[in-house]
Amino acid sequence: MAFHSLWKAVAMMEKHRTAFLSISCAGLFGANLTFHVLSKELFKSIYQAWDHGKPLGLSKDLQNLFYNILHDVRVKSVDRYDAIKTCTLHPISAGLPWRTKGCVVGIPYHFSDTSSGEQQIAKIDVQLRGQKVNWTSPEGLALKDALTLSPEAQKFAIAREIIDLQQNRPLICATVGPICLAGSYISGVTVKQALGLYYAPVLLRSIYNVAVVALGLMGYCLLYDTISQAFDYRTDRKTASISPSFARGGVEFYNKVLSQNKAFRTILGNEGEQIYASNGNILPKFRLKHPSYTSRRNFISCKGLLYPY
Repeated sequence: MAFHSLWKAVAMMEKHRTAFLSISCAGLFGANLTFHVLSKELFKSIYQAWDHGKPLGLSKDLQNLFYNILHDVRVKSVDRYDAIKTCTLHPISAGLPWRTKGCVVGIPYHFSDTSSGEQQIAKIDVQLRGQKVNWTSPEGLALKDALTLSPEAQKFAIAREIIDLQQNRPLICATVGPICLAGSYISGVTVKQALGLYYAPVLLRSIYNVAVVALGLMGYCLLYDTISQAFDYRTDRKTASISPSFARGGVEFYNKVLSQNKAFRTILGNEGEQIYASNGNILPKFRLKHPSYTSRRNFISCKGLLYPY
């Protein structure tokens, strides 16, 4: 009975394959954009920092810092950018700047002036392998120092999220899936017709279909990762080009990220050695969605943006 129903469903998809392909591509595109379309609701529910049952708001210093960065980046519609305090180690963002609801930028809980930054970091409940990080241990002190950023590095980290949003990265990345799905299906059908595989044995057709799916998935991973890395480099270049202080902040930011990962590698032991390299880069597994931190740091240094004159 189940096989008969499945066969009828396959027959219906073959009969209306253009409509099914269109619906599948539209659904995949919408699913990829859901987080950014509903950015404020979903973003705040996931990343908002809370204290005693109340959401933590930005201090006046952080608000001024955020609006100064918007001015430095030359954002036209400032009212479409909102900032919240998050429980993350690095700034994050979501949204589409041309929508009415705009974008949300998450500023880490410990971002503030350097003098009080270490005090804020010591209050963070960081747990690794089910145990809280001891901020007074050598590893904890190294991690605390790596999380303490200068104002220049903080400005770079926040500004790159704003510039990343301005480039409509979520929208462009969301199109990769539908394009690969449609391309795989159309090319698969075309080749199948050219080779006469519609009349081939079921086993041969099954092997062919699996091969098409595998190639489509591989193409998606390669295309998505290539676009994502290109966006990362472009965002870093644009952010560092604002001024030499932003470029210096970028180099410091990535140096600090590498130091953070080294500290995590030490704290986690054998597990950390499988996640992080000795220089602080994240060891790639199957995919590499982002460039290595050392290459991003060197990219800013080699562009002559630190001392342009």
